[in-house]
Amino acid sequence: MTTLATPTARDRRRWARYLVDERAEARVYRELAARRTGEERDILLALAEAEGRHEQHWIDLLGEKPQRLPHPGVGTRLLAWMARRFGSIFVLALAQNAEARSPYADEPYATAAMAADERVHHEVVRGLAARGRRRLSGTFRAAVFGANDGLVSNLALVMGVGATGVAPSFVLFSGIAGLLAGALSMGAGEFVSVRSQRELLQATEESDFADSALPHLDLDANELALVYRTRGMDPDDALAKAREVVTAAQAGTAPAAAAPGENAHDVVGSAWGASISSFLFFASGAIVPVLPWILGMSGLGAVVLALVLVGIALMGTGAMVGLLSGASPLKRGLRQLAIGFGAAAVTYVLGLAFGVTAA
Repeated sequence: MTTLATPTARDRRRWARYLVDERAEARVYRELAARRTGEERDILLALAEAEGRHEQHWIDLLGEKPQRLPHPGVGTRLLAWMARRFGSIFVLALAQNAEARSPYADEPYATAAMAADERVHHEVVRGLAARGRRRLSGTFRAAVFGANDGLVSNLALVMGVGATGVAPSFVLFSGIAGLLAGALSMGAGEFVSVRSQRELLQATEESDFADSALPHLDLDANELALVYRTRGMDPDDALAKAREVVTAAQAGTAPAAAAPGENAHDVVGSAWGASISSFLFFASGAIVPVLPWILGMSGLGAVVLALVLVGIALMGTGAMVGLLSGASPLKRGLRQLAIGFGAAAVTYVLGLAFGVTAA
């Protein structure tokens, strides 16, 4: 570090805040590590150790631990709370965002190594979170999009129907019909979509169809090399691999199997799981805009309450997607809100137009 001015009381308060944040983040990583085994556990403990080094840096600058330390930031406390209770992908997603917001790049009293550590930590945590995201991608996608579709489509439906001036019972019936039709359609469509994708993936997997013919192949005119070339190997590597496999087959042995890769079927998810999730979450989203009419409300009061309830739900689903994708939950929530209310506004205006025409 370059020579810096004599630290002020404000500097020391900032160092103390960094200290407690580093300590809290190290605790989060240790608590996550306690819920994991193998490589993931080792990685999380290494992250905790690095945060401990950063904590010691601020203790050294302060000279000794202050008598009174500030509370960790709200984000760090939320992270710690979730780590103790859930230890899930949500915690890793929050940790990824926290590492991305590290102030050390602009902090004159932090070392360049500390700033570099935080940038690398962001990538490490993103890699850990990505594993969980891939496991969630199939069913979670169906669940979130099902709920969002239910919210938006049924809000647009009841707004459009209600704007025509029909009786509240007709609005309620339309909303319930839209809920059932949409949920059944979403569930069936999701089942067909995921099942078809799994079948396509299965058709592209390697098979043992030609294994029994391997010992009889000509070692020099080795057509097995063509198989490896179709899998992306260059001609020389493909021929070398083919000779290795045929030689082993003729000797009655088999070459060492390659390390198994990620199972594409796990990424796609279960067809039944996606279908059921899509049905249930569409229904749970679609019921929200209808609640005011179920409770016996009508007119402007029902419309306002429906908009408020759907707005809260849209912000929630958008924030969840943003959190899991490592993006800003607020921005994603506002985007979902704008899309949902935009669709409802269009159908409401159309409903007003049809209502005036009918009158």
